[in-house]
Amino acid sequence: MIRVKVKKQPSGKIASFTMDGHADFAEHGKDLVCAGASAVSFGAINAIFALTDAKLIIDQGKDGGFLRCSVPDDLPAATEEQVQLLLEGMIVSLQTIERDYGKYIKITFK
Repeated sequence: MIRVKVKKQPSGKIASFTMDGHADFAEHGKDLVCAGASAVSFGAINAIFALTDAKLIIDQGKDGGFLRCSVPDDLPAATEEQVQLLLEGMIVSLQTIERDYGKYIKITFK
């Protein structure tokens, strides 16, 4: 199962997220849950890098199955707003996957 843990600040802003595990929906290379979750999360990170000046802190496993992304505390307000919007969009997309494939992906908030 893919486990997504989203850490929010008391203000509700996303401070970080971690994805770990494997969906095991299908064999490697044909797992649409894994492909979808990967595309959504890496797409959001790539969009943040391409569209903002934010320097996210990324930690990634060598062989897949692990991704951590932390948002720096010192972003300018306008950049913070853009980053938050893109991350909230990522969460909506992951929740859509979870709704249809909840046996293979679980999202929790802290």
